[in-house]
Amino acid sequence: MSDSDSDSDVSFDENASTTDEEDFEKDQAESTKPTENDDDQDEEEDEIFKKFKKEQQKQRNHPPDIEFEDHIVDLCFHPTENLIAVANIVGDVSVCKYSNEENNVIDTWELHTQACRDIEFDDEGDILYSTSKDRTLMVTDVKTGKLKAFVDDAHEVPINCLQVINEDCIASGDDDGRIRFWDLRNNTKTPIYQTKKHDDFISDMVVDDNKTFLICASGDGTISSIDLKNRSFFLQSEEYDEEFTSLGLFRHGHKLLASTSKGKMYLFNWREFGYHSDEFPGPKQSINKIIPVTQNIVVTGNEDGILRGTHLFPHRQLGIVGQHQLSVECMDICNDGTLIASSSFRNEVKFWNISYFEHFRLTNLKEKKNKKQLTNNLPSSKQTNRKDFFADLGT
Repeated sequence: MSDSDSDSDVSFDENASTTDEEDFEKDQAESTKPTENDDDQDEEEDEIFKKFKKEQQKQRNHPPDIEFEDHIVDLCFHPTENLIAVANIVGDVSVCKYSNEENNVIDTWELHTQACRDIEFDDEGDILYSTSKDRTLMVTDVKTGKLKAFVDDAHEVPINCLQVINEDCIASGDDDGRIRFWDLRNNTKTPIYQTKKHDDFISDMVVDDNKTFLICASGDGTISSIDLKNRSFFLQSEEYDEEFTSLGLFRHGHKLLASTSKGKMYLFNWREFGYHSDEFPGPKQSINKIIPVTQNIVVTGNEDGILRGTHLFPHRQLGIVGQHQLSVECMDICNDGTLIASSSFRNEVKFWNISYFEHFRLTNLKEKKNKKQLTNNLPSSKQTNRKDFFADLGT
């Protein structure tokens, strides 16, 4: 519609006491005059701004992220000091000192010629054990960075994981499912024990505090156990239709928890490794790593990039501990149990303060809310639940 047409539609009251110009000025004044609703809206926006500012100014309770140039394959906390070792895809291991204020790389060791797949400190933190796609096992002095022992061509195929049994003996598992024990006091390439009960890669290994059994998980969908005292094969589970990815011990070593590539967790009674006693459903994505936090709580690292907390006894989903943009590939928990470190394909290590789990009590959490809890952000998460954010704003 043209301007002239618009003007022709306007009618005027001949008895009006004001001119068009005066009416316009009056309307403008009315439109800019503050109203009660405007005041309420301004006050609400101001409160939201203050809330956002408060969130941003929260005191940091965990170390900042650590970024690396190369893809991170594994990480491991030092057992007594605020140190974390980070292994990468080119075979190097970096040792970082962390604090809430800053992180510093204090040393980098060029150990392996190919991807360093697994690293682990001894109980005192004086020794770092590492293994690699290059089929070697290395024992490094943490203080000096010098090699104390070295096993070349330890397996015929790439080694995927290792487990420290005691100060003199370690176990290694390879991509073909073979498991070998090594006495580090003997400068030899001959293992002191070996077995092959699996048809696919060894994904994880754990040993109980009493050094009774070594438990091994495999991509072939089975779990095997080795009697350490008699150094003999003990039992292998039935075959599951999913890969076992990670293992953890609970209830003071009386329960074994195993995660799978289909997002499930299976609970086994100790010494009864043939078939699970309980099953915990979860997200449909693969659970790549599990970390026992308390005797009842596990944190899982998932393919969707989310770290989730789960209460096992009884089973309840607790919510999101943290998040990455890409799949969680490795995790570990620090010596005092207050921090979890995790990494994904973005070449960064993130820290999550989980100290709130220490005094966690399972109350008022009904079964019907279980699925909803999968998306609930716990205090360590870098995101905030909308309902919690606006709770004290009365909206």
